[in-house]
Amino acid sequence: MSPELIALTMFGTMMVLLLTGQRVFGAIGFVGSAMVLLLYGTGGIEIPFSAAFKLFNWFPMLTLPLFIYMGYVLSEAGIAEDLYKMLHVWFGRVGGGLAIGTIFLMVIISAMNGLSVAGMAIGATIALPEMLRRGYDKVLITGVVQGGSSLGILVPPSVVMVLYGMIARQPVSQLWLAGVIPGLLMAAMFVIYVLIRARLNPALAPVVSDEELNMPLSEKLKLLRAGIIPFLIFFAMTGLFIMGYTSLVESSAVGATAATLAAIVKGRFTWKMMHETARKTLGVSSMFLWLILAALAFGAVFDGIGAVRAIENLFLNRWELSPWQVIIMMQLSFIVMGMFLDDTAMLVIVAPLYVPLVKTLDLGFGSGNTQLIWFGVLYTMTCQIAYITPPFGYNLFLMRAMAPKDITLPDIYRSIWPFVAMMTLTIALVMLFPQIALWLPQAVRN
Repeated sequence: MSPELIALTMFGTMMVLLLTGQRVFGAIGFVGSAMVLLLYGTGGIEIPFSAAFKLFNWFPMLTLPLFIYMGYVLSEAGIAEDLYKMLHVWFGRVGGGLAIGTIFLMVIISAMNGLSVAGMAIGATIALPEMLRRGYDKVLITGVVQGGSSLGILVPPSVVMVLYGMIARQPVSQLWLAGVIPGLLMAAMFVIYVLIRARLNPALAPVVSDEELNMPLSEKLKLLRAGIIPFLIFFAMTGLFIMGYTSLVESSAVGATAATLAAIVKGRFTWKMMHETARKTLGVSSMFLWLILAALAFGAVFDGIGAVRAIENLFLNRWELSPWQVIIMMQLSFIVMGMFLDDTAMLVIVAPLYVPLVKTLDLGFGSGNTQLIWFGVLYTMTCQIAYITPPFGYNLFLMRAMAPKDITLPDIYRSIWPFVAMMTLTIALVMLFPQIALWLPQAVRN
């Protein structure tokens, strides 16, 4: 069998197993292990085993459970809920102010959590009922919560970028920094969109009544304390890391410790809360670990048969595609796969093919590793679209499960398209102007 045919067999078998409902890590790991036995015999099993075991020697892996733990502590302790109350008062007099405040809340929660799930849970259970009660258009605010919560996988500390860094063997710190400006750019687009919609049709997003906001300045200043703790946690975690005082692992430990201390200071630290936090952290961390192990095993076999070089020859020599045409084709494949697969499944399926290929392409703006940092941002932004596009989008299912009964599934589907368009525009800008993603990591490194 030619390398191309072996590659197609591996991908085809894996997709068939996924369509039967098998767990992603099981399907990927099984295909990799089975193929190496067929190609090399029993001695070949050392290939995926050695590749997967490298993970246990990679110290930054410790950051994954620590960041996940931190996010769940902030959610379970109600710190995010306090933050929303502050935003409600300070943005209430602006047309669409609560929706804008919710976007800011999503950015802050993203900066502390790194996962989309926590932001979605907070937005759907806290922000949505409040905005519905104040007469906001349900389609508008449903889109705001879904789009805003997806920022969690782009704004540092992004857990998805940690996963990409592990598989692509790139510095997580550089990936985080590369995601800052695109993430803030996307959040700014969301805010401008809400302001324009509220200005054109004030009935979609009415201001909060004077009765609710009529409180002494001293009371409003007290509410600001709700925002101090999250910003202190974010500075202690990310600020110290960027300034060089802590390593990546130490930064994650600082964030986890600061979140625990915040829960204690707020008087919300209970054994029940800790048990629930530990259970969720263990579940999510184990899921990511199995996926990474399966991806590394599959990638070792895939690269060992020369499939990556064969696909590279097919794209660049036989089809005579330009490097940028290859990148565009990759992005289109991400968008199609994102309609059916989640972000981690997409990454572990295509990483063995795409990551080595991107590193060899001549895109004209940096070395191979620089291009992998840039491509990591592109992949992560495409994952954001995957989170909110039918039929699989995680955020669609979460919103349907947690949103008030007034919000129907057609409302959810209608709400996402303006935000998909803004995300797609951001991806196009980062592709046209790579320095949007690369300027900050290069500036910090220099």
